[in-house]
Amino acid sequence: MDQCKLGLALFFFLALPPVARFMESIMVIHMHMQMPMLVISGLLMAPFFQRRFPHFFEKWNHNGVPGILLFTFIISYWLLPRTMDEALMITSVEVFKFISLPFLAGLPLRDSWTKLTEFAKNTVILLFTVLFIGVGFLYVFAPFQLCNNYLMIEQLTLGWGFLLTALAMVIYLCYKAFVDPTEYE
Repeated sequence: MDQCKLGLALFFFLALPPVARFMESIMVIHMHMQMPMLVISGLLMAPFFQRRFPHFFEKWNHNGVPGILLFTFIISYWLLPRTMDEALMITSVEVFKFISLPFLAGLPLRDSWTKLTEFAKNTVILLFTVLFIGVGFLYVFAPFQLCNNYLMIEQLTLGWGFLLTALAMVIYLCYKAFVDPTEYE
């Protein structure tokens, strides 16, 4: 199956009301599964849009920086506790989630990543490592419930998930710093 069709199928599967309701009913699945899978659906659909509108991507995102900035802003917005709550309570915010994550985060990420230098890629990973550590500490050590629609234990689980993801990114960056990839080619 063509990856664009696979991305579209994943997008529609995630948008099915029973699937969306289930994934949004558990905080860690909402944040660490549904949202990344929406971004992945956009990554998979990106080649279709790149072929269809090559001049747009070439003009708008020729060096990859604008696309990565857009990706960073969209992801940072969805890391806020209030936006998770609003996505559950306000239909227009949930619709924005289903539009912004695939089309304003996934597509620009796919178009930008190959255009960035190694230094820029490592900087983006480092930025998200620091961001995930900050958000993880916020969710774990907040003395009160941050999201009205989720239990405190779910908040703690999500926070630890962010901290473990940040740890994995630190390990990856250390690996990139100390291992020469040409040695294994």
